[in-house]
Amino acid sequence: TCFQVEGKCLYVVLLMAMFWCTEALPLAVTAMLPVCLFPTLGILPSKKLCPQYFLETNFLFLSGLLMASSIEEWGLHRRIALKVLTIVGVKPAWLILGMMLTSSFLSMWLSNTATTAMMLPIANAILESLFGDLETLKQKCKSPDDPEGQSVKLHSLPSVPSEKRMLAIDGTDKMEQSDMMTSEEIQLESQYQLKVWKGFLICIPYAASIGGTATLTGTAPNLILIGQLKSHFPDCDLINFGSWFAFAFPLMLIFLFFGWIWISYLYGGLNTRLCFKKSDHRAEAEARARALIEDDYRKLGPLNFAEGAISFFFALFAILLFTRDPKFFSGWSVFFKKGYVSDAVTGVIIVSILFFFPSQKPSLSWWFDPKASNTPYVPLLSWKKAQESVPWNIILLLGGGFAMAKACEESGLASWIGGHLQPLAEVPPAAAVMLITAFLAGFTEFASNTATIIIFLPVIAELAIRVSINPLYFMIPATVGCSYAFMLPVSTPPNSIAFASGHLMVKDMVKTGFVMNILGVLSVALAMNTWGVAMFDLHSYPEWARPINKTALLTGVHFSSVQSVNATL
Repeated sequence: TCFQVEGKCLYVVLLMAMFWCTEALPLAVTAMLPVCLFPTLGILPSKKLCPQYFLETNFLFLSGLLMASSIEEWGLHRRIALKVLTIVGVKPAWLILGMMLTSSFLSMWLSNTATTAMMLPIANAILESLFGDLETLKQKCKSPDDPEGQSVKLHSLPSVPSEKRMLAIDGTDKMEQSDMMTSEEIQLESQYQLKVWKGFLICIPYAASIGGTATLTGTAPNLILIGQLKSHFPDCDLINFGSWFAFAFPLMLIFLFFGWIWISYLYGGLNTRLCFKKSDHRAEAEARARALIEDDYRKLGPLNFAEGAISFFFALFAILLFTRDPKFFSGWSVFFKKGYVSDAVTGVIIVSILFFFPSQKPSLSWWFDPKASNTPYVPLLSWKKAQESVPWNIILLLGGGFAMAKACEESGLASWIGGHLQPLAEVPPAAAVMLITAFLAGFTEFASNTATIIIFLPVIAELAIRVSINPLYFMIPATVGCSYAFMLPVSTPPNSIAFASGHLMVKDMVKTGFVMNILGVLSVALAMNTWGVAMFDLHSYPEWARPINKTALLTGVHFSSVQSVNATL
């Protein structure tokens, strides 16, 4: 009977995994299948199942989303992006670095999809001021193959992009330059520019995916990890917003640096022009790009009251979450009853203030003069905007993941799977970390990162218990690896948005993404075996995992004794 329950649970897990990977049903609808199937199949009663759909982890996620929607509402993210780009300069390698830093920082707080959708138009505007119209650029790349097209191209070179380059030098200077360049030089220069263009487009979704790993609210798999830790190991309190940020932020910076070197090298940004000027016409194009960025930033005007207010609450949100209980020093949670105030409580308190804090500087003139005009009251965030911006499907997806994990644990399926993973005990733990990260980074190319982590995290936790390794040593790399989907347009929404621009080919993403995946696996292995070990004491088997371990071993003994009795009978 016991095994029948496990078998039923395994059937539901495989069914949901298949639906999530193929998207035969919308992801959120598949996430609701546990409510239909677990109670009716006798796996888990609904009173235990339904509360899993809105745990405190969901409230933390919700508060992060609401803060992000308020930032978007008042355009603070655009101001941050343009300011960073004015600082880093306009040489291709530095601009790619600026794009990656900005995208990753915004993605720590906004969704990676929103970050990519916001950054790509900025990138395209800069690229057009640098290189002109993309279609013209593509034609110039092909011109020497077609003698007729070549002669037309040489004469029409300055006229097409001139409208795009209003802040630039006039057409006569451009004509003189084009006359001085041979057709072969024009082709080589155009191919270089097209490569840089692709590098720009491809770095933004990649940086957004990397940036989301740095904070708990940055991407759904991080929240799944917290929820499943609380379910599997209730006594484990090592991971919260502060401790995760302290671990994952340096990892993000290291991976971003490696990624920048690789993308810049591959797409022509890393050469002598990183520091030195090569030719006048490139310098002039860069001057135009700088003028465009500065002009866009100037158009935003001075920081207004709403932007200042949301900047303050955004900083307060991050600081309070980070300092609540960061583990390496006593946080402010010691002023409250132990275990009562969580990251979710902190997030909801700050976000609630946004719904009544005014977006315009309050005036007291009406208090002294009853006839004074009273401006309409507009808060920093309205509920209408909040409803529009919150992806309820992701919240349901998180809930479905927690429900599946609970059923795997209660039915004994996780223990049963763990028992069959015993051969993996022979693999050295450091190598196992790299294998787990690489496998999940590969799997998430074809399935959503949330669905991937939901399916595999309970199994990985059980594997760690079976081989007597600290569960965090396997679970953290698995969680981070799920966000490293770089190789295919369908892997993540940011990849799809960049690909939909029509300027990238699948082979560009595969070639770049394959090396990015390798760099990601190496970065995670470095982090886990250096500061990760020190932060989470990963080399020792923790007390909080021992009760689960005993239960698992007892369950294994029970199964083996039942099998021997059956064999005897």
